[in-house]
Amino acid sequence: MIGVTVLGSTGSIGVSTLDVISRHPGRYRAVALTANRDVDGLIRQCRVFGPDYAAMADSRSAQDLKQRVEAENLPVKVLSGNQGLEEVAALPEVDQVMAAIVGAAGLPPALAGVRAGKRILLANKEALVVSGRLFMEEADRHGARILPIDSEHNAVFQCMPADFGRGLEAVGVRRILLTASGGPFRETPLEMLHEVTPAQACSHPNWEMGRKISVDSATMMNKGLEVIEACGLFHTDPERVEVVLHPQSVIHSMVEYTDGSVLAQLGNPDMRTPIAHAMAWPERMESGVDSLDLFQTARLDFEPPDLQRFPCLALAYRAIEAGGSAPAILNAANEVAVEAFLDKRLRFTSIPRVIEETMSKLPPRHDYTLQALFAADAEARGLAERITARLV
Repeated sequence: MIGVTVLGSTGSIGVSTLDVISRHPGRYRAVALTANRDVDGLIRQCRVFGPDYAAMADSRSAQDLKQRVEAENLPVKVLSGNQGLEEVAALPEVDQVMAAIVGAAGLPPALAGVRAGKRILLANKEALVVSGRLFMEEADRHGARILPIDSEHNAVFQCMPADFGRGLEAVGVRRILLTASGGPFRETPLEMLHEVTPAQACSHPNWEMGRKISVDSATMMNKGLEVIEACGLFHTDPERVEVVLHPQSVIHSMVEYTDGSVLAQLGNPDMRTPIAHAMAWPERMESGVDSLDLFQTARLDFEPPDLQRFPCLALAYRAIEAGGSAPAILNAANEVAVEAFLDKRLRFTSIPRVIEETMSKLPPRHDYTLQALFAADAEARGLAERITARLV
């Protein structure tokens, strides 16, 4: 039996992971589930999946969960805070860790799983964005396997040769083509973006996602973060990673080889496909996803991204070229700005303004330690909050 910890089990990726687990009861078991404050969601999952552990990042929510677990006489040990999240990621009975906590908060427990030598199913792109090469170095040091869950990176992984770790040039890869739907505002007149509401930004045309990542998709910051993540996962530089708008979201990404071949991974837009792929790799197993109907798909469109419409994408390329703590600063400022937008304290078009001003005022540090990166993250958040307050 393969033991799994699901970090962020009540979010969309966590729910999809548990759906895949439920389809293979003789092969996988949810050993530990975690959430931030969703007590109702986590108690429901505890009833259904019977984990040994349940951890909540918020200590007050953990107290509420513990009371409900005891009232229902569920055999679940309740943990709390970052320490609890890190503990369940490193449990000896756990083989795989689904890292699906949104934002920089997901980095410490993901690192705990890495240092325990687990298979990390990486759905938290910020872990690589914030910690850069340190995350991958820790994985190499402790024998942890990192398998990408983002549909784009999982698609690239499926199209890569097994020995891509030797370097893309050495294995004949010319470039990585990351596809992007373009989100809900791909064709919206630019002058109308100023009035975009959170509800509109969270209404993705193809994917069901959480609110934060839905806004990132609308600004295309998610694709910028994915470029940074791809550079870390596949040991390459941003010049080899190109973003392609593909509104149908059928081709999840492509890899071009030096002989002119382009390999693509296709499928319905359902996160259970990359989740099942990473959980079973190098085997394949049922995910619950319907077969792709190519006749219904009918056509596939591609276009370059408009950087005037999507300035966040340009900012992400700027961050990775600057190196050091610049990606961590970019990510921190984006998290602050998106939260303010979702709280209706900031206009949609002001999100890139907050990020750009924060990056301009905080030159990147190049001392690659986690302490330095966390310090840069905290400094960027404070500055972004002040900028946001001024723009409101």
